Amino acid sequence: MVSTDFKALVQRFYQLQSERLETYRLFEEGHEAYLKTGPHYDFEHYKQLVHQITLAFSGISKEVLDIKDKFQLHLDRPDLSEHIDKLQCKEKHKLQLTAQLQLARQRARDHPEDQEASQEKIQQLKHEIIKTQEALSEIMQDFKYDSEEGD
Repeated sequence: MVSTDFKALVQRFYQLQSERLETYRLFEEGHEAYLKTGPHYDFEHYKQLVHQITLAFSGISKEVLDIKDKFQLHLDRPDLSEHIDKLQCKEKHKLQLTAQLQLARQRARDHPEDQEASQEKIQQLKHEIIKTQEALSEIMQDFKYDSEEGD
């Protein structure tokens, strides 16, 4: 019974990570569409998108934290729980960087006179996002390795 529960939790965790990636994709597409409405931006539409994205990320995080607790409290897998803790921290950082990147892209469009500084900031944020994604991949690899160890 516990083995089936364990496998179901691992599978659900992977599904939630896929949903998170899809939510990022929708967030990026929505922001691109928003930028195309400039210089008189359709902020109301974008605000609604941000609200929906926030709800999606919040729901995913809540369920991921529930899984983390089950690994910790019911399945005696503090190693997997710790991986999820690290992952959540990096995901929060990635979301913050993504929001900063979106603001920097809008600033670059709105203030072409500051193009050099804007592009430098955009490149810096993109680099930070890549580093964060690499860290997330490493955490997911560790999670995968440790979760399969017991099979």
